[in-house]
Amino acid sequence: MSNQTTRREVLKGGLAVAGLGMLGIPEWALPALAQGETLVPFLDLPEKIVLVPTADRRIIDIRYINGLLSPRDHFATTQHYGHPTVDPVAFRLKISGLVDKPLSLSLDDLKRMRSTDVVFGFECSGNRRPLQGLTGNGRWTGVSLKRVLDEAGVQDAAREFVFFGADHGEEEVDFRGTVSKLDQQFGRSLDRDDALSGEPILAYAMNGEPLTVHQGFPLRLIIPGWYGIANVKWLAEIHAQKDRFLGKWQARWYRTLRGEMINGQMHWTEKDISRLQLKSFIARVSQAGDQHNVFGIILHDGTPIRSVEVKIDNGPWQPATIDPASGREKYSWKQFNYVWRGATPGEHTLVSRVTDVTGKVQPTVEDLANKKSFLEDNSQHERKVKIG
Repeated sequence: MSNQTTRREVLKGGLAVAGLGMLGIPEWALPALAQGETLVPFLDLPEKIVLVPTADRRIIDIRYINGLLSPRDHFATTQHYGHPTVDPVAFRLKISGLVDKPLSLSLDDLKRMRSTDVVFGFECSGNRRPLQGLTGNGRWTGVSLKRVLDEAGVQDAAREFVFFGADHGEEEVDFRGTVSKLDQQFGRSLDRDDALSGEPILAYAMNGEPLTVHQGFPLRLIIPGWYGIANVKWLAEIHAQKDRFLGKWQARWYRTLRGEMINGQMHWTEKDISRLQLKSFIARVSQAGDQHNVFGIILHDGTPIRSVEVKIDNGPWQPATIDPASGREKYSWKQFNYVWRGATPGEHTLVSRVTDVTGKVQPTVEDLANKKSFLEDNSQHERKVKIG
């Protein structure tokens, strides 16, 4: 990307202009394409950014975000066992385990049930600086998970609900030096309260269109407010059981270890990846005349947002404006804007922070010094720019 790119070139090169109004782009986030309006380059990015989709991953360029909803082909994805091919005609979702009536539901069976939708923006738990590109925001349509489980009749003994995808692969399981090679399905679980809360849905569409293969066609689990790993794609079976589920992608790989000083001694706690940690980041800075526009994204677990602020260099925190359209949707990512006036020539550091209504503030890098993995990095992300 050249040092200065017009907003018009961004749109032509990245996302289609047609239908922007339908996607809900707020006027403040995408003003008229003024002649000479340019993007200010980030200095903290690699000289050459390669975001070409690979077989197992799609990373978006956050500088090109231009609407409330992410188009299907511009929503980040990642997976662990490739992309299974599922015949939508032969497809059956199995409900098994501790239920009164095991079910085998076709896609048509699910679509005949009352549909529901949710606007939900999430990220991969490994999403982090400097790209921040493993994220997206979509309108998901499907059927309530609780509605399906109620039809199956969940038994009182069922405490854990395991969601298996059609994707699978061979894994080595080491138990005290004895290694077994096993073919395992991808799986994640929810406890009873979360599964029956009425919020998770079994989604078959995104933004009014069928899911793509990358998004889990023909069916995926959507858990509003949770990290991407929990939203199982190519959903094939829901199994109700009494015991905790200890599959690889829940019990071993997607976990965070944190240290906390208690009574003068460091205590270490380990937890599985679940709900989104409160986070904001600056996605782009643009210039029109002597004024600069700072545009960013907030990701959160559905807790209402109190404020988002931007700081330039060592100056004070300044309030930014949250887009009202994204603010109306509980689980949507929130888009914010800050007008930077009087920018002086030279290099500058910009950073954002978000605070929710409970008083929780997005942490600094120093606050997370005792977090021993790159997962769940929700620290304040400083961006470097140069004003010519």
